[in-house]
Amino acid sequence: MKIDGIILRELRLPLVRPFETSFDVTRDRRILLAEVRSEGLTGWGECTAGEHPYFSAESTDTAWQILLNELGPMMAAANPEHGGDCPRIFRKVRGNRMTKATLENAIWDLEAQREGVPLAQLLGGVREAIPCGVSIGIQKSVPELMDVIAKELTAGYQRIKLKCKPGWDVEVFDAVRTRWPEIMLSCDANSAYKLRDADHLVTFDAFDLLMIEQPLWHDDFYYHSMLQKRLNTSICLDESIRNRRDALAAIEMESCKIINIKLGRVGGFSEAIAVHNAAQERGIPVWCGGMLESGIGRSHNIALASLENFSLPGDVSASARYWKEDIIEPEVTVSAEGEIVLSDAPGRGYEVRTDLIEKLTVRKEEIRALELVS
Repeated sequence: MKIDGIILRELRLPLVRPFETSFDVTRDRRILLAEVRSEGLTGWGECTAGEHPYFSAESTDTAWQILLNELGPMMAAANPEHGGDCPRIFRKVRGNRMTKATLENAIWDLEAQREGVPLAQLLGGVREAIPCGVSIGIQKSVPELMDVIAKELTAGYQRIKLKCKPGWDVEVFDAVRTRWPEIMLSCDANSAYKLRDADHLVTFDAFDLLMIEQPLWHDDFYYHSMLQKRLNTSICLDESIRNRRDALAAIEMESCKIINIKLGRVGGFSEAIAVHNAAQERGIPVWCGGMLESGIGRSHNIALASLENFSLPGDVSASARYWKEDIIEPEVTVSAEGEIVLSDAPGRGYEVRTDLIEKLTVRKEEIRALELVS
């Protein structure tokens, strides 16, 4: 496909409520979008890097520079025919996986539109609806947390995930389990613990958790393997899994029993599919994690989660949980049964509200293919 131009935009979107993890509190999002134009069609990608390099080494600002000065010109000159061509096109640039995913996912969107099929179908998805859970940030108090959980359960979500850290864990789990003994419950530590906390982490087994997500170092397999041997509860790895090779290493070392696939973290759809397939072949279930995406990134997550081995409820929840007004229409909604029904429209399945995007844009740059060859 001929790339006619790439437009980069940074938007500012305030969250409905602050979202607190073990390492940060997010109140509003600086969202970086790439609009890729090709032969009358437009594909959209969203960078999931945060405002600061806390979750990963990337940030909104580093992604902007790499897209503008490296990846954007590479893409505009390459004219890829398939989203799977993008890793080859970008191979000279090391790391920067979330930044690469911004453009690669837009190419997959364009390809699906060109073929006249839903993005999920192009990826190999088999589901007509995906099961949904929610990720609940650390709250000011346990009573406030209970109110939030009650609201999300009433909305139909199938799994509750609690962010946790030392001092906000066992007592919280005990309160939740006392009130809701049967719900599907998990926790996410975002690397808040060390191996010296192993005796404490073993006490989590008492709460019948679906999983403990990334309890130890963000780049570790070895010590997670040691910890998993002591736990009945499944460890789920998130930050540690950057690609298929990492997934295979973690599975071989028995570092985890579940894998969270985040589309940006692994570099886009091509690598996400490879991680999914490697886990499926070895009997390891996966689920789709979220990064406080707008509707564009959320639509990509929905398509990814339609693949067969996404058998656990993911963090792909309704637009209204995060935004007063999303940049897509219709907004993402969750049924009373806790599911998102996939669209059968070509491409990502949701229209982009370009008028709202322009209103929210705080900086904008365009890379034109003709300018690169003139």
